[in-house]
Amino acid sequence: MGISMDRWKGKTAIVIGASSGIGAAIADALVQHGLMVVAVARRVEIIAERAKNLSRKSGKLYAFKADITKEEDVLKIFKWSNENLGPVHILINSAGKVAVGTFTKGKTEDWKSVFDVNVLGLCTATREAVKIMKENKINGHIIHVNSVLGHQVPNALGLNIYPASKHSVTALAETLRFELNTFGLKIKVTSISPGFVETEMTTLNKDLPPARKALFESIPSLKSEDIADGVIYVLSTSEHVEVSFRSKISVRGDSFLDSRIDHKAPWRKNLNISMVFS
Repeated sequence: MGISMDRWKGKTAIVIGASSGIGAAIADALVQHGLMVVAVARRVEIIAERAKNLSRKSGKLYAFKADITKEEDVLKIFKWSNENLGPVHILINSAGKVAVGTFTKGKTEDWKSVFDVNVLGLCTATREAVKIMKENKINGHIIHVNSVLGHQVPNALGLNIYPASKHSVTALAETLRFELNTFGLKIKVTSISPGFVETEMTTLNKDLPPARKALFESIPSLKSEDIADGVIYVLSTSEHVEVSFRSKISVRGDSFLDSRIDHKAPWRKNLNISMVFS
């Protein structure tokens, strides 16, 4: 079959955290490839405006207002999608949150807020997606937008609880992959861990202190569209191929995404490939 998005045309994708940045870029790219995309966020007015600009594309963008930290909201996302567009085939977990300041001066409510978005919200959405895919015998794909900080913690002040939350995402992706293989479910799992990306959490954050803004602007950065390209690539691979991304940062600041194939799934073939985002 090779590299192709054809098998996803007309199918339903849910993108969590799709109002801006990486999630927005991924949602828009999926629409351009013919998918029916439920774009989930609290700021749905931004998504609705983008939907107008994408109205001539082969897919369609649907704005859905929800708070990923509330389980009842997550359940509503999948219920609405199932009843109005059909069962979910692709889930993108791209919602993310950071806690400002140092760990030793951190606030408990900030820590809880980060884990509610980055970890528990991701868990709830993933659980519901797997449930629907299993019930409908769908060979779906679940993609977590992780971070290089989910694999290593640099010696940098102010990261606070964020690396811990992303290490959780790394572990959860592995846990999910092992479970799906054990149960014989042909659902792919990919964890994409980019380096520094230009988003509202970094250089585009208007509330950044001048010193931090200057630091961010001095770092070579990826664009959200670069990550969206990576998502389209892994979705384009044949059903028997699973690509699990692990990212590394070079001394020059370039982000390297190296693939690793799960050899435990007999229905998947091996693939050795590396992609460079610079």
